[in-house]
Amino acid sequence: MFNRKLVPKCSKLDKLDVQILHHLLDNCRESDRQIGAKIGISGAAVKSRIAKMTKSRIIEDFTLKIEPPVFGYNLLYVVVTGQDMSEILKQVELIGEPFLVVPVVGGITVCGIVVKENVSQKIELAKGLMKDVRLLSIFEAENPGIRSDLTRTDVDIIDELLKDPRAKIDDLAKKTRLSTKTITRSLQKLQDDEAIQFTLIYDPTKFGQYIPFAVLTWVEDDFAETLKLLKKEFSESFLSKPFLAKNQIVLFLFSNNIFELDSITQKIRSVKGVSSADLFVPKKITFPQKWIQNAIREARAKGKLHLAYQTN
Repeated sequence: MFNRKLVPKCSKLDKLDVQILHHLLDNCRESDRQIGAKIGISGAAVKSRIAKMTKSRIIEDFTLKIEPPVFGYNLLYVVVTGQDMSEILKQVELIGEPFLVVPVVGGITVCGIVVKENVSQKIELAKGLMKDVRLLSIFEAENPGIRSDLTRTDVDIIDELLKDPRAKIDDLAKKTRLSTKTITRSLQKLQDDEAIQFTLIYDPTKFGQYIPFAVLTWVEDDFAETLKLLKKEFSESFLSKPFLAKNQIVLFLFSNNIFELDSITQKIRSVKGVSSADLFVPKKITFPQKWIQNAIREARAKGKLHLAYQTN
């Protein structure tokens, strides 16, 4: 008999949809069959659910998230309030190129900014330029020590993947004029790289009974041990794998109700090694791609793909 619970009638998410999103957020190239095997449904049912979430715009797009140090750039975050999104982006572009833009409940916007020059100078510049917005916080996302070893071939493939991160190997081979063997080898390398993530953009406002949220934690102790403890305690609530910097861990989670948000955040604050934790409920999450396209052009023009990372 047809199992009606495998295919939801409306755009609201159920637990299986959230599980599918979890896998796609961590690696959107994972096949429907692989996801289905992990969550206990068929690949066809996974495909149907992805199609429905895409049609209803719960899934807005598939994308690549690449950490700026991969191309030798730095990253800083600003937390602002008091302006609409277009004005905030105008202010951000005075300092660098947008990497991450997250408007959150309460009129606050969190922006990641890719910068090429000295980060300390950029922070001072930001404080001076961003006078029309209320600057709540600004800090450098220090390099956690992750370095990629990209070849020109890898970059050519990334250039195509920016258009479609889920592109088939045969299609990538035709567009890049590379062999399927070379594409397969490069894709595996990229998917194994901690600084490169095949992921998606979702609409947090369409989660129905579930509430997606983020907790920015500051780590004062052993980073690896603190991350291990956070994963052990809260992995069941993970919507996607955490974002990592040298002394920050951003946890992306979901809960069943609004009251659970504060409870989970309080528990995170009590984890050994966590010095503080701030709760954010996003209204939208985007990863602008223009900086990657510019970085690829610059790397090709300079004849090298791995620039020196500046820590100050």
